[in-house]
Amino acid sequence: MSTIEPAPSSVGQRGPAEHDLRDQIIQAARAHFSRFGYGKTTVADVAKAIGFSKAYIYKFFDSKQAIGQTICAQCLDKIVAAGEAGIADGRSASEKFRRFFNSIIMTTAELALEEELLYEVAAHAAEERWPSVVAYLERAETLVKEIIFFGRETGEFERKTPIDETSEAIMLVMQSFMNPLMLKQNLKGLPENPAKVINLILRSLAP
Repeated sequence: MSTIEPAPSSVGQRGPAEHDLRDQIIQAARAHFSRFGYGKTTVADVAKAIGFSKAYIYKFFDSKQAIGQTICAQCLDKIVAAGEAGIADGRSASEKFRRFFNSIIMTTAELALEEELLYEVAAHAAEERWPSVVAYLERAETLVKEIIFFGRETGEFERKTPIDETSEAIMLVMQSFMNPLMLKQNLKGLPENPAKVINLILRSLAP
């Protein structure tokens, strides 16, 4: 996997990394995105919410996208963390696989249902391939590889297919439920449809 520099959450950021005002900007932007949507929120709106000028916001972020990038990275970190927790809870490779994808899918779906306008940020990021999204997918594929390695070591999964080919194929198949733009069209089929796909993948991994 390639390493993305700078870190996805820091793209477009300026000024001191730990400055309290940076957190205020993020919180204000998140509130505006949740209420009005990413497209209708301006840097001026965020500045007004915390009582500063638009020029002052630009001391910390070079654009609205840079702010959205940070918020998107925070959301995706939460989704990946849910997937990692699912892996930790599973005992067998198959159980880890199921829990990983089910946790990611359901956490993403919760964001879509509970914070629809904030979800637009993730959808926009996915459409434009923001660094945070690329990093998220790379991390997810790395975790899939780890599960496959574990399954092969325990004799649960076949060993003939190159691991890169296997993990890439799995990620392609699961995009319908991981990509925010595609998942929104498949919400009515949860959790039955992803379960069918996961069952099919696990059958293909069997020795």
